[in-house]
Amino acid sequence: MDKIVIASRESRLAMWQAEHIQARLQSLHPGLKVDILGMTTQGDQILDKTLSKIGGKGLFVKELELALLEGRADLAVHSIKDVPMQLPEGFALAAICEREDPRDAFVSTRYAGLHDLPDGAVVGTSSLRREAQLRARFPKLDVKPLRGNVQTRLAKLDAGEYDAIILAAAGLKRLGLGERIRSELDPGDSLPAAGQGALGIEIRADRADLAALLAPLDALDTHACVEAERALSRALGGSCQLPLGAFATLENDVVQLSGLLAHPDGSLILRAEAAAPRQYADALGRSVAKLLRDQGADKLIEAILRESDQ
Repeated sequence: MDKIVIASRESRLAMWQAEHIQARLQSLHPGLKVDILGMTTQGDQILDKTLSKIGGKGLFVKELELALLEGRADLAVHSIKDVPMQLPEGFALAAICEREDPRDAFVSTRYAGLHDLPDGAVVGTSSLRREAQLRARFPKLDVKPLRGNVQTRLAKLDAGEYDAIILAAAGLKRLGLGERIRSELDPGDSLPAAGQGALGIEIRADRADLAALLAPLDALDTHACVEAERALSRALGGSCQLPLGAFATLENDVVQLSGLLAHPDGSLILRAEAAAPRQYADALGRSVAKLLRDQGADKLIEAILRESDQ
């Protein structure tokens, strides 16, 4: 190959991610021409409804996958937390790249942290997972939906529509906006989404040539952690309709995985954790999912889905 094309959403953060992979590929393979095909997805176009009401984060990747199928692009770069737990048949994640800060970030023009917010303060978030954990810890806050790209969300905060907003720390840092973070939320207080902070590279499953080209970009430690997180989420049918968190760390070749399932109103939160050698990351994810099931996860999921359909 002397040329490849990366499919990417056109938001500033998505383009940063695509350009980051473009630069790494050109460094690894001098002489390789790497172009970027910018696209607007359905998830970018519908901003007046929460993701859980319009089909979930898969709306951010479908158009990119179509470009791969049609041969208009060779690979797509995604934020892993936006990638559905079950890829469509014929697609594969060729690499999971080094993770940025996986934590949630508190952003405010007036307050230093969640504990400083007065009762009734308006907090914006796009995530049921964040919302549930916020409501459980701070039931007197007014949590409201917040959609749009990073710049749009910050503009709404700056315009006074919200007293504070919660965003992924990784996106802010990648865009050079780390100074907007007033505090990072400890994973014990706000468990991240599966894959948060990591980038994934998707290709057609039949592109063995691309898989070999991309192999050096696969960060093995991050891959093991994300594999465990996604296995947990997949085992519970993880989607934007479920307030589900999964976060793994790796030390001495052992993966430590924490999982969380909550009711959106924060009235019930199930937690579980376990550890296993890195080669059993997938099984570890399924094991922690079973621990959550033993606490009543299936009944909680059934109730959440029933309520979301009403």
